[in-house]
Amino acid sequence: MANAPADIKLIDGCMKNDRSAQEQLYKQFYGPMTSICLRYTKNEEDAIEVLHNGFLKVYKKIHTYDGSKASLYTWIRTIIVHSAIDFIRQRGKFYSQVELEKAEEASIDADAIQRISTRELLKLVQQLPNGAQTVFNLYILEGYNHKEIATLLGISEGTSKWHLSEARKKLQHLLQKLASV
Repeated sequence: MANAPADIKLIDGCMKNDRSAQEQLYKQFYGPMTSICLRYTKNEEDAIEVLHNGFLKVYKKIHTYDGSKASLYTWIRTIIVHSAIDFIRQRGKFYSQVELEKAEEASIDADAIQRISTRELLKLVQQLPNGAQTVFNLYILEGYNHKEIATLLGISEGTSKWHLSEARKKLQHLLQKLASV
């Protein structure tokens, strides 16, 4: 997973606290990382707060980056996702104390998803309750399994499954409402 020479130069500059290198790194990853933040938050203001907190962690931890283990994008993305989870926890409205080992699976019509834009889908995901939104993002978009989500968020696997099921039900309902308009 070799980094491009430009990335290596940026990383070195960031390790030396070079403001210009930090600014370049921020600009290079602003778009994709903002998109990730928007998936975990309810509005753009919160997304930018998560993004900024995440980049502060990136700058503080840049010396720990190992290019042989992950690309720079993947490493930064991981920090941003963890910053989003920290943000949600700090807000204190995260999880309902539900414990279900076998949450009911709700399916979402693939045709309905294909008919709406990415922006519309993002708006629907942002309408989910915090716990459901976070689990949905981690499971569906980031590829974590329920055991990993449970560990990351300090919940049981059953609660993770319940939140995913609730997210799917709510999205199915929102998609049906959107289709009937």
